[in-house]
Amino acid sequence: MKKQFWMVCISLLITTSVAAKELSFGEQVDESKLVKISTLLKSPKNYLDKKVTVSGAIVGVCSKRGCWAELASDAKFEKLRIKVRDGDMVFPMTAKGKTALATGNLKEIQLSLEQTKRYKMHLAKRNDETISLDEIIEPMSIYQLTPIGVKIFE
Repeated sequence: MKKQFWMVCISLLITTSVAAKELSFGEQVDESKLVKISTLLKSPKNYLDKKVTVSGAIVGVCSKRGCWAELASDAKFEKLRIKVRDGDMVFPMTAKGKTALATGNLKEIQLSLEQTKRYKMHLAKRNDETISLDEIIEPMSIYQLTPIGVKIFE
């Protein structure tokens, strides 16, 4: 009886420690569809509206609703935002610095010329740089992943 009690305790301890090592949201992550973020961003049109899985360190999380997270690319200075509708998944602030896998569809957000100028001005200000808005003459697109499943590792 005592031996069974300890076996149950050990089993619970192992199960708890394994479960505590990752957080899962939504559907199961499909690791067979893994694509490097740098590959995705190099030719995003090839992956639009296709199910892909990306992996990266979480470098940013929405502090208001936890509705997005930014994953660092395998290439320097690149990152990809994963974004859900508010409340569909809530990424905790404590996820920052941890590694995540996310399966979902890549979406293109086409900005107008005015939006492009505001976006580039925002980036320049954040990086303490100056830019000339007159040199921005074409609208741009940004890309983000709409995840259906996310796994965050402790």
